[in-house]
Amino acid sequence: MALLGCGVVGSQVIRLLDEQAADLAARIGAPLELAGVAVRRLGRKRDVEVAPDLLTTDAETLVARDDIDIVVEVIGGIEPARTLIVSALNNGKSVVTANKALLAEDGATLYEAARAGNGDLYFEASVAGAIPLLRPLRESLAGDHVKRVLGIVNGTTNYILDKMDTTGASFTDALEEAQTLGYAEADPTADVEGFDAAAKAAILASLAFHSRVTAADVHREGITEITATDVASAKAMGYVIKLLAICARSDDGRSFGVRVHPAMIPRTHPLAGVREAYNAVFVEAESAGQLMFYGKGAGGAPTASAVLGDIVAVARNRIAGTRGPAESTYADLSAHPMGETVTRCHVALDVADKPGVLATVADLFAKHDVSIQTVRQEGHGDDAQLVIVTHRATDAALTATMESLRELDIVRAVASVMRVEGDD
Repeated sequence: MALLGCGVVGSQVIRLLDEQAADLAARIGAPLELAGVAVRRLGRKRDVEVAPDLLTTDAETLVARDDIDIVVEVIGGIEPARTLIVSALNNGKSVVTANKALLAEDGATLYEAARAGNGDLYFEASVAGAIPLLRPLRESLAGDHVKRVLGIVNGTTNYILDKMDTTGASFTDALEEAQTLGYAEADPTADVEGFDAAAKAAILASLAFHSRVTAADVHREGITEITATDVASAKAMGYVIKLLAICARSDDGRSFGVRVHPAMIPRTHPLAGVREAYNAVFVEAESAGQLMFYGKGAGGAPTASAVLGDIVAVARNRIAGTRGPAESTYADLSAHPMGETVTRCHVALDVADKPGVLATVADLFAKHDVSIQTVRQEGHGDDAQLVIVTHRATDAALTATMESLRELDIVRAVASVMRVEGDD
């Protein structure tokens, strides 16, 4: 077996391979032997001791060796990971990867290489760390009809939003705390702008809907615009704000929508209680009903646990002369645009405090076929604000409504717009 990368996750994979060698051999039916570890710099200090003769900077030669049966990729990024994985698969090796970005951008190329080389491609660790989620979607629910996947799949953003909710901290202060504790990178863009969650949503949708989905199909919004005021307002109404990944079939079953954005959910919803850097995902299937998967979504040891599970699976397959599930795209559904997605909104408007304001605003919502579920006025004079929660409407209709509201003289500002999930 070859390991590509010896960072936070790779070092934990090596540790577990060593500590659990006897158990792993018993579970597989043969011992696992680490034949090489590809790294960028040989002399770098690592979290785990690696025999010097195992280390190499020549990853291409390592994955091409005839004595390598399984390649484990934990270096991340698009290149050189794609080239190395494709090379390994084309040469008949099985691959275990945690590379969500690559799978979401070009999973088709990896699956085709696996088919051509008659090898396995496993990637449980790519979406939710230690949480067993992808294998249930790919195998356990293969006889069911998945209608919706809804969840928290990024621990960094969940930690930030949780701290904003529980302590009243600003986004900036909560982010700095997350960075200090190691939950956020020095450059947190991939997390706070939703790129990480969008890649994971694409993988989830592809498995759930048996269709090819890429990150480009995912509507993405981050959390950088969420303020302490937004969080406090949601809290006062009995809601909490979470960054959600939502994959849902259309009512007619002919298409699906995939989106990542912050949303208000009721505090009675199970996802509202997901704290700190934890992940949780709901899967709704036609026969199985609602299933919830919860646990640590990141970190070296939790992610390594998922990697080891995949290693055991592909090793068993090789011994038995079989393969695991290949890509399933038979449904070939298309992703519909965000504008066609039906959702609900919480809208806060800074308005002039005078008679007729509510009637004018309500008429404008009706003009765009958006009905109002609840409305209340807060404050007086210059502090007057209307807080509106809509019934379900297309995102295009809601967007058009917001644009029209900004043109009204009686509306000083659209203070905030937040989608609402989980209470309908």
